[in-house]
Amino acid sequence: MNIGRFSVAPVPALIVGIVAISFSAIFIKWSDAPASVLGMYRLLLTVLLMAPFTGSSVRREVRKIKPADAGLLFLSGLFLGLHFLFWIESLRYTSVASSMIVLSLEPVFVALGAYAAFRERTGGAALLGMGMALAGTVLIGWGDIGFSKEAVYGDFLSLLGTLAVSVHMLIGQRLCAYIPSHVYSFLVFSTAALVLAVYNLAAGIGMTGYPAREWGIFLLLAVVPTVFGHLLFNSLLRVVGATTVSMSILGEPVGAILLAYLLLGEGITDYQAVGGALTLAGLAVFLRTKRTGPSEEKPARESA
Repeated sequence: MNIGRFSVAPVPALIVGIVAISFSAIFIKWSDAPASVLGMYRLLLTVLLMAPFTGSSVRREVRKIKPADAGLLFLSGLFLGLHFLFWIESLRYTSVASSMIVLSLEPVFVALGAYAAFRERTGGAALLGMGMALAGTVLIGWGDIGFSKEAVYGDFLSLLGTLAVSVHMLIGQRLCAYIPSHVYSFLVFSTAALVLAVYNLAAGIGMTGYPAREWGIFLLLAVVPTVFGHLLFNSLLRVVGATTVSMSILGEPVGAILLAYLLLGEGITDYQAVGGALTLAGLAVFLRTKRTGPSEEKPARESA
């Protein structure tokens, strides 16, 4: 795989990741567990699933990590944990569609951060594709936007979660340039799970006593949107960059709507149909034209 140039190989992986993360909102809506518990077990079970395959390489690579990089790994895990906490909680107050509109700002935040941190440029045609996808996401949720105090609070939580995951993605792009992606994912997921566990303890939120159905949902969240979604996206950060990965996540509301239709019996509105088509068209334009990787040069490791 050519690191310096966008190749065809990542596209199927991006599609698999989009489909996988589309299940996230469905599983969350099925659960009655607190947001912090959902996020914690989602990450903890993912780490346990990864351990048999990555344990030896993680131990080997940890010895090479310098203090500055260790600090960045902690920050990446902290912001991932905050993302799950805020975004999952937002779904308790606002609709999936409304939350997705706010979440669609992620590629904008990431593109700005990528330019500031890595001087990564996004060409005119790619910006057009980004605009089309953003407009499609707004159309998807237009008829389902709430303006109650609860809905506004939920949208605010979604905004905080979007800012948090944007920082997480940018740190990941930097670290995955020289830390194997599976090692990065294992350490960051572990940190994020620990952050949420500390939050649960501090807030007095129970972490045991959940019925078997909830444990099944925890496991589904770990396997589908985390292993086949977040873990896969982390492996692509070095190749295509955080902006492209964030753009691909805009396909999530389209997938979520189709899954809600198939699994929950929810209808599809005209706004959603047109918005979904526009989002997919925008993603196609972006992925076709955004051919440069995260950077032309591999960033140097910071000395400690």
